[in-house]
Amino acid sequence: MSESIEDAVQEADVATEPEDTTPEPEAAVQEPQDDEQPTDPRATVMLLGAGELSRELALAFQRLGGVVVAVDRYHAPAHGVADRSAVIKMNDAEELAALIEREKPRYVVAESGVIAADALVATAERGDIEVLPTPRSIRLSQDREGLRRLASDELGLPTVPFWFAGSVEELGAVAEHAGYPLVVKPVVGALRDGESVLLRPDDIEPAWQRATTAGRIAHSRVLAESVVEVDYEVTLLAIRTTGPAGPGVHFCEPIGHRQVDGDVLEAWQPQQMPPAALDSAKSIAARIVNSLGGRGVFGVELLVQGDDVYFSDVRIRPHDSGLVTLRSQRLSEFELHARAILGLAVDTIMISPAAAEVSYGGADAETPDELSTNVTAVLAEALATSESDVRLFGRPDESDSRRRLGVALATAPDVIVARDRARRVGTALRKLW
Repeated sequence: MSESIEDAVQEADVATEPEDTTPEPEAAVQEPQDDEQPTDPRATVMLLGAGELSRELALAFQRLGGVVVAVDRYHAPAHGVADRSAVIKMNDAEELAALIEREKPRYVVAESGVIAADALVATAERGDIEVLPTPRSIRLSQDREGLRRLASDELGLPTVPFWFAGSVEELGAVAEHAGYPLVVKPVVGALRDGESVLLRPDDIEPAWQRATTAGRIAHSRVLAESVVEVDYEVTLLAIRTTGPAGPGVHFCEPIGHRQVDGDVLEAWQPQQMPPAALDSAKSIAARIVNSLGGRGVFGVELLVQGDDVYFSDVRIRPHDSGLVTLRSQRLSEFELHARAILGLAVDTIMISPAAAEVSYGGADAETPDELSTNVTAVLAEALATSESDVRLFGRPDESDSRRRLGVALATAPDVIVARDRARRVGTALRKLW
């Protein structure tokens, strides 16, 4: 059960981002002339969010015959591969609705956390365009408070003790009630962005400031959690599909992950789990995913201690810890997402144990074409490791404060060797930054 410093549920405030320079129409939108509408008989997929991960997803849709319209607030990586593209303020309901009306896609797919949910609700209610996963899940993905209350209060999923606070004073009252240490997170934004650990009363004010200023969505509430001893954290990729027999949920092998000094995410597959814990993890994931509805890949974040499993969060799209599937599985998380959305068969076969290291940097980090370092020489050193691969992200992603720089990947007969190989590849790659 959850405890709250306030009884009423308050939705996170979503503020319009700072005014950007309006791009020239011909540069911002590649669209048909006013007297013609898209007539391609292939499925048109509009991706709302066009960062590095969306680029991989766009390619997955195109390989299955889809026409991709990539949308973001800036000229983003997926724009370079999409069939058509647009630069708009995605949290402007009128602007987003006008673009959807103009493009008339068959599917609208949320790939960003900053989207005008009201426009998507109106689109879905028309019935001729599918919004995926669902407008409700898109809205909840922008509201950690609503999502946590759904999981704990409505579905009864096990969670660590948590509270919400709407001011520094309320956060202080929570700390006095719950005790230290406490983890403080913003109610919106990416996992770990703006996160702090309270160890003493002097930490309260800095933690509040960090949480409420994280990301590009203004908010004035925070989530506070008790710190519990866990053995490891896992991402369980759950793929929700629909077919003649009704909805179904398929699971990938658990992905273990850990953050290293805030600048590196290490992930590996499979993470070994006791049978009882794995059964609990699948049960928790199926319940939250079925409640959210729709089709596609959901990354369910879980904390594991022995046979006990706690729900932590859920992502409604492919994300960083799942990048390991680029080498570990027959179908990557992007291919699974595309197949599920298009109503095609999926399989979650793991072909090899694998590991990945994702490196991050600030918004001012250099891109490969700006580096004075010999990129080819660094790649030669990185790829000298057996069964290795890399991905370099050449342009900024949708985050203003922190973005992906590159991914080191490796496979091996077992996950221990795979992690060691990925670590060596990642260490070599970080010479670029």
